Amino acid sequence: MKANSLDEVYQLYVIDIYRYLRSLCQDHHAAEDLMQETFYRAYLYLEDCREDKIKPWLFRVAYHVFVDYTRKESRSVVQGEAFFRTIAHPDNTEETLLRQEEWEQINLVIAGLPENQRHALLLHDFHGLTYQEAAGILNVGLSQYKILIFRARQKLREAKRRRNANE
Repeated sequence: MKANSLDEVYQLYVIDIYRYLRSLCQDHHAAEDLMQETFYRAYLYLEDCREDKIKPWLFRVAYHVFVDYTRKESRSVVQGEAFFRTIAHPDNTEETLLRQEEWEQINLVIAGLPENQRHALLLHDFHGLTYQEAAGILNVGLSQYKILIFRARQKLREAKRRRNANE
């Protein structure tokens, strides 16, 4: 698959990159900003990337953009976020609310994972990167990556068992 321009790369991977960033930061607007920053950085260095490695390379760029964002955010405090979450949207239906609640439960469990395990799980299970590609993005060896994803999946299973036992 040959990608000749940033526009083509953007069209192919924008949804995957957005979903990855959204699942990391849990904020739609921040994910959009991070996605723009990812493609801006990609624009600067696209010619340095091999054509067969564009997707993992973009995920690596997105990962580094997220790391930079979290470092910056750790130095600032956001006030009033809870207020905006309580405002009801007029188009909410019961089905939409149930689906949203289910995703919030999943996101809570994933957010509760240690950072390396969360990244390992998201890169492979949610975004379809190979173990080798994901290990490269996280800058760990393949065996270490396999341990991370195993432990993340194990914790997800435990959380599901606890939730089912409480119902």
